[in-house]
Amino acid sequence: MTRFRLDGKVAVITGASRGIGKAIALSFADAGAQVVLASRKQAGLDIVAEEINSTGGEALPVAAHTGDESAVNHLVSKAAEVYGGIDILVNNAATNPHFGPILTADEGQWAKILDTNLVGYFRVAKACVDSMVERGSGKMINIASVAGRIPLPGMGVYCVSKAGVLMLTKVLAAELAHENIQVNAIAPGFVKTRFSSALWEDPQINEATIKMIPQQRIADPEEISGAALFLASDASSYVTGETIVLDGGQLLGGQWNK
Repeated sequence: MTRFRLDGKVAVITGASRGIGKAIALSFADAGAQVVLASRKQAGLDIVAEEINSTGGEALPVAAHTGDESAVNHLVSKAAEVYGGIDILVNNAATNPHFGPILTADEGQWAKILDTNLVGYFRVAKACVDSMVERGSGKMINIASVAGRIPLPGMGVYCVSKAGVLMLTKVLAAELAHENIQVNAIAPGFVKTRFSSALWEDPQINEATIKMIPQQRIADPEEISGAALFLASDASSYVTGETIVLDGGQLLGGQWNK
């Protein structure tokens, strides 16, 4: 089990104030990592950092919008200043301000979704890579979605952004392999977070969603953190350019009833 430990490693996690990002941060801290928590608002980060620090972990909360290059550079500089460098990056911050047919999305919505969900991932990866090269290795984990594999009703722009994340993962993996940096993605299905609350709080939408999942339920955020821990640890040292799908069987297709 020591191969799954992260002792002495420094992990930057975006979108870490709640949901999947928070679950991954807690998991990494429990495995011994020093975690640098990032999201747009400081207050939510402080709560997560206090939870980690109060139980013997080490967490540094740094407010940073991944759409702002100067904020991203400050995040990386702060991580290096406090902990000496970066070994692991989890790109998790995401947004989806448009719901409906893709042709009803305006260019402002396109720009916001792509800049946060795709360009933002590139922006943070670019800022972190020099530190990983200096330390001789690195792990990058991009949180994608099954929406990058199949079109989901009303989420067309989001789907396009997540499909881009899957290809960004492959390109970075190919280009950084010679630096001993592994780049992989996780594609969750439906997860019970505030981000997806419109899907599971509405009884009709929730029922339709459940029918698409053979396991007949949506995931808890903690169920995503195990795959992230594997990809962040030495246990995945020969895995790069891959996507782990965690969807309860959703991509198997069909309608499933109890």
